[in-house]
Amino acid sequence: MAQTINRREPVTGTASTPKKRKPFLLDLYGTAVGKKYVMAVTGIIGIGFVIVHMIGNLKIYLGADGTGVYEIDHYGEFLRELLVPLLPRTVTLWLLRFTLIGALILHVHAAYTLTVLNRRARPVKYQTPRDYIAANFASRTMRWTGTIVLLFLAWHLADLTWGWVNPDFVRGEVYRNVDASLSRWPVALLYIVANIALGIHLFHGVWSLFQSMGWSNPRFNLWRRYLATAIATIVVVGNVSFPIAVLAGIVEI
Repeated sequence: MAQTINRREPVTGTASTPKKRKPFLLDLYGTAVGKKYVMAVTGIIGIGFVIVHMIGNLKIYLGADGTGVYEIDHYGEFLRELLVPLLPRTVTLWLLRFTLIGALILHVHAAYTLTVLNRRARPVKYQTPRDYIAANFASRTMRWTGTIVLLFLAWHLADLTWGWVNPDFVRGEVYRNVDASLSRWPVALLYIVANIALGIHLFHGVWSLFQSMGWSNPRFNLWRRYLATAIATIVVVGNVSFPIAVLAGIVEI
């Protein structure tokens, strides 16, 4: 009587290895909601910096003190001496700078990747020009104004922080450097145009960050618009006043 030999069939496939989960924050950042959160938070950091920077620069109108040193030069030295002697000189200032640089990089990266996600989610273009304008005007404006502000920031640092493009730069003498820079018509015009772009970017940014953070409510949407308008207007008027004051001879060495 023949015996039946049972043999196992060879395994041809392999069991799928479960994917390793990313850390929660990275996983969240991979979503559109997470990117909007990052844009909102880094936007708040940027808005705070822009407002404080503008207020500090207004000291240029205080002129010189009794010793002949300009008040805005005192302000510049104050920033370099923050938390001294707890920390060495300029360390706090550099920590703040690194925070701003990190926020800027995250803001730009989140904006770019969010744009890519949105394009993938809607591969078909809007059917009418009216729908296109209504749905994309704010985002298209933000991209253009953001690019202008980013390029201007690079120029601004090269001009008034490093002195590479400033014809009469003296490290630590803020008043003198501002006068030397903005007394040139092309630079003054660049400064004005860039700050108008900054104002537009701020208006849309302040308005949209409420929605990104989940703070949108029809009951105070009007106040959101007032707040966005006020912040953008104050920053633009304050910053644009500097090149005008230099060209008018109000600020001069």
